[in-house]
Amino acid sequence: MIEICTIGGYNEVGKNSTAVKIGDEVYILDLGIHLENYVKYTRDEDIIDIHPRELMKAGAVPDVSLIDDWKSKVKLVMPTHAHLDHLGAIPYLGNNFNAGIMCTPFTSEVLKGILTEDKIRLNSKVKSMSANSAFQTNSVKIEFIHVTHSTPQTVMIALHTKEGIILYANDFKFDLFPTLGKKPNFKRLEELGKQKVLALVCDSTYAADARKMPSESIAKEMLKEVMLGIDSKNKHVVVTTFSSHIARLNSIVEFGRKMNRKIVFMGRSMSKYVRAAEATGIANFTSKVEVLKYSGQIKRKLKKIAKDRGKYLMVATGHQGEPNSVLSKMMNGELKFKFFPEDHIIFSCRTIPTPTNIENRQRLESDLRSFNVRIFKDIHQSGHAAREDLRDLINLVKPQHIIPAHGEPAMLNALADLAAEMGYKKGENVHVMGNGERIKL
Repeated sequence: MIEICTIGGYNEVGKNSTAVKIGDEVYILDLGIHLENYVKYTRDEDIIDIHPRELMKAGAVPDVSLIDDWKSKVKLVMPTHAHLDHLGAIPYLGNNFNAGIMCTPFTSEVLKGILTEDKIRLNSKVKSMSANSAFQTNSVKIEFIHVTHSTPQTVMIALHTKEGIILYANDFKFDLFPTLGKKPNFKRLEELGKQKVLALVCDSTYAADARKMPSESIAKEMLKEVMLGIDSKNKHVVVTTFSSHIARLNSIVEFGRKMNRKIVFMGRSMSKYVRAAEATGIANFTSKVEVLKYSGQIKRKLKKIAKDRGKYLMVATGHQGEPNSVLSKMMNGELKFKFFPEDHIIFSCRTIPTPTNIENRQRLESDLRSFNVRIFKDIHQSGHAAREDLRDLINLVKPQHIIPAHGEPAMLNALADLAAEMGYKKGENVHVMGNGERIKL
């Protein structure tokens, strides 16, 4: 008998976590924060020393008390990738379990960086395993399957049990033309489809979006158009994007060099992910880019940049208008900097549609417009599968059961509707669940 508990990420986008009980062993897949609730509660995006119970009460981390009766059986915690909504709760909740932590090398480096920076000690070691690898425990074979996403070394996790395979596919896209790393391992997914996939736990964030999600190579072309195709001579140029999006940062650096500009990365989260990318050999930024982590360094550099209009490309945190980001601090005067009319601000992202983000971004854009700068928005393609990619996954792996994950109820139901189109039945072999529910298979 296999039992699945939907701990978090089934009522909202964020704090993703799913527990799978196989006999007497339990495996926790993802343990992330809900970024908006976390920032609201802590007023900071960085991990700080707060009691886990308080964060659970605030809805900032998954409520792992839901599996208190399984606590002693947890063998491993496995984040699928390096985004905080999938691994950010491990520093708080990891010591709740006498369990190891296993993830890909890049994810491991990001997690270790958070632990070191915030002086948090986990009782268990953080171990790494490459994508497209597997290992055997007493009762289950655990396999990491390479997929593309908006951060490197993202995997689907397959738990091979006597009852069949549980495939956990939370955050992925089927990018046929990635700009960093390989294409998804379609061959392996097809092979799993010829075996018995008992259940697919699946990302449903864009299940209502009736298209195939465009490749990262499309986002690169969009960037090329605004960075190289529009005259920016003697203008300040700032690009802001997700710090974890190493492929996007690579493209920004490539075009910045073609613009003959000195490139400066500014912000703590930028520094964290760049360090992890370099430690794992995924990218080499420091030979081409100056990376500034702290406000003092950034202040000094901005004074120099202000005198050399048109000489620098600034890559700064602040794509969501976060109050503690570099771009927001440049607006509120904490980091003194003056923009001039027709300077370029490029948002290589989309606004994550939460009330806080929408408000923060509106405030930031309003402040920027007071300088009469040129704003280029939505120079981006998502890292999530859209409806037709999800259809392809279901056709590839042919699961007996589908559990929609990673979304608000409308998103989960959109995936359930797609499954119904494909011959599945809601309530019979498609299970729309909320946080804290359990299902036996």
